[in-house]
Amino acid sequence: MAAGDLIEFGKLLGAGLAMGLGAIGPGIGIGLLGAGAMQAIGRNPEAAGQIQTNMILGIVFAEAVAIYALVTALILKFV
Repeated sequence: MAAGDLIEFGKLLGAGLAMGLGAIGPGIGIGLLGAGAMQAIGRNPEAAGQIQTNMILGIVFAEAVAIYALVTALILKFV
């Protein structure tokens, strides 16, 4: 096994781990956000609009972390 192959293997492994571990946190967070919002709307239906707005904002911030992980994985793979 040549040194170049080992480096390529490390880059691909790092990219896979970065994306896999970087996406699991936001996935769990978005699920918890959705569950919490549904419970809140069930308890207070009149506030559904405000709850939904805040939920979408929270989802956007959680998804930004997954996008950073994707960018890191792409950098590891191609650079």
